[in-house]
Amino acid sequence: MLELKNVSFDVPQESGQKEIIKDISLKIEKGKLVVITGPNGGGKSTLARLIAGIEKPTEGKIFLDGEDITEKDITERANKGISFAFQQPVRFKGIEVVDLLRLASKKELSIADACEYLSKVGLCAKDYINREVNASLSGGELKRIEIATVLARGTSLCVFDEPEAGIDLWSFNNLITVFERMRNENSTILIISHQERILNIADEIVVLENGRISKHGKKDDILPSLLGTASAVGACIKME
Repeated sequence: MLELKNVSFDVPQESGQKEIIKDISLKIEKGKLVVITGPNGGGKSTLARLIAGIEKPTEGKIFLDGEDITEKDITERANKGISFAFQQPVRFKGIEVVDLLRLASKKELSIADACEYLSKVGLCAKDYINREVNASLSGGELKRIEIATVLARGTSLCVFDEPEAGIDLWSFNNLITVFERMRNENSTILIISHQERILNIADEIVVLENGRISKHGKKDDILPSLLGTASAVGACIKME
């Protein structure tokens, strides 16, 4: 289980400190698919970065399975079982896709195993397995390769920051299947997203506005109110 207790995050400005995340307490149970949504600028990506260990809270504590991981960095948290997929994936000049998948899995993956992960995210393995992870790949291709590395890692908690960004409709449909399969395999999944179809597969939805949780509950309780008041929350729901 992931638990945040009274987490806040400030950034310095000329006029003083600006509070981005404001006293958030949140529990995410094992095996759940939880989607965090809300207006742009509400702090969603910052919250994901705090969970991953890219940023550290100004105040409050973060626990994973009862262990305080607040002071642990992204590498230490990765070793504890947290995977993070960036909104804008990182390029790795000189590293081939197969090598990246092997690094992620921490084992000598066979070509067949590596190809299976690529196939799961809708990429033709023979076209990508020996490609460099560099500027020759589109944003959507990089996004799918990054998600394949998350699958290869097989961690207990997977955090995705707007995974639908930059991918085509066919890949998006495939992405929904990937998330559903991961949940069926008892992975805990946290997704930052505005997409209605991703919200529709959630077990729970968290609405983040102005750095605070304004709503949190089961999908069937939260989603109807979002669809009915999308304009009131900054049109945070994107329809397919």
